[in-house]
Amino acid sequence: MQVNEILIIMMFLTFFGLLFTGFPIALVLCGVAFLFTVVGNLADVFLGTDTGLNFGVLAMINSRLFKLMSNWVMMAIPMFICMGFILDKSGIAEKMMEALQKLFSQIRGGLAISVTLVGIILAASTGIIGASIVLLSLLSLPVMLKHGYDKNLALGTVAASGCLGILIPPSIMLVIMADQLTISVGDLFMGAIIPGVLLGAFYIAYIAILGLVKPAKLPLTEDRDELSWSVVADALKSIIPPAGLILLVLGSIFAGVATPTEASGMGVLGAMLVSYKRLSFSLFKEVGITTFKTCGFIFGLLVGATVFSLVLRLLGGDDFIEKIVLNLPFGAHGKILCILFAIFLMGFFLDWTEISFIFLPLLGPIIPTLGLEICGHGAIDNPELVWFALMVAITLQTSFLTPPVGTAIFFLQGVSPKGVTLVDIYKGNIPFIILQLLGLAIVFFLPQLVIWLPVLAYR
Repeated sequence: MQVNEILIIMMFLTFFGLLFTGFPIALVLCGVAFLFTVVGNLADVFLGTDTGLNFGVLAMINSRLFKLMSNWVMMAIPMFICMGFILDKSGIAEKMMEALQKLFSQIRGGLAISVTLVGIILAASTGIIGASIVLLSLLSLPVMLKHGYDKNLALGTVAASGCLGILIPPSIMLVIMADQLTISVGDLFMGAIIPGVLLGAFYIAYIAILGLVKPAKLPLTEDRDELSWSVVADALKSIIPPAGLILLVLGSIFAGVATPTEASGMGVLGAMLVSYKRLSFSLFKEVGITTFKTCGFIFGLLVGATVFSLVLRLLGGDDFIEKIVLNLPFGAHGKILCILFAIFLMGFFLDWTEISFIFLPLLGPIIPTLGLEICGHGAIDNPELVWFALMVAITLQTSFLTPPVGTAIFFLQGVSPKGVTLVDIYKGNIPFIILQLLGLAIVFFLPQLVIWLPVLAYR
């Protein structure tokens, strides 16, 4: 093994070791990158540079960061975050939840089905995972537990439904993935619609079937309303505002009228119009502060991961990982499965942001060389990368539900009623993790579910 390969392994081990110290991830990434910049210079193993200790690597880092921060695609991130927080404070979700609970109160599992439907709509209009889980939990958990719903099922439904925003566009994760893999955000948005809706349909089907098989876990509500046209009309009225916003944002992107960055700006304007009754200076202040904090966290990680990945590449990390992947004793699809399994395992310990920023740029150049035969060439660029990116997105979605660092688990625990334990949340998440893996398997064997809509849009 060569010296640079030893340093690459040491760099990863140092990073993973420092994760458990409690230091902020962005600082860990920058610190490890700086340490191995010094080590790499002293060992004289940087590839493609003749820097010695003349700060050539630091100049490259500075240039890369300037290019990163001047990327117009990244402007969509704060806009979509702002749009999501405005809708979170608007009261739209409360109205939808109440109306849909009345609409589905006649069937077993109606409360859980309404939670899933609201989760799908929130995912397509806000995409803020934490806000969605907290909102769904506060609105639905006490009601479901009051009516005798199985505690584990209620918790799993809220956690899984709230996580749909990481996949269904406009997803912040898809924007970042598109940037890291150098593919079209619009292609990823269009490709994610069918898998995202499919997962939501799986959740609803599971709840409905469980209501038939084990009715005691999903009892009918005693104070249910009779189904009438007024109940249906109320449900439609509650859905129209967010549906209109979804049409404005995604429709403008898919029709080619606006870029994702321009559409995100229209989304903020649309969210303000939809929420005009609740607009106030205090709301703007709260949304602004929350948006700045969230963007600071994301862009801090982005800076740290960019520095880390650049130093890793100068050590030959991309060639090292490519050699490992290409030498696996499997065919192209077997290698893809190994990559997804590794990402699934990393999701137990790393957030999706670190995985997207650090590993996707290293894996992106490898995928087109595997010889995958996916239709779509000529209509869209790099259909293999679009398919791969969405499989990674579905895989990473499971990381929100898996211990020990599942984001959804801690959001849900923080707002759950008394008596709810971490074990209850873990048990409730298991069936939905299985459903997500089933969705991943379907997308793996039927890549046209991802490619069909982008190809259709460009014909």
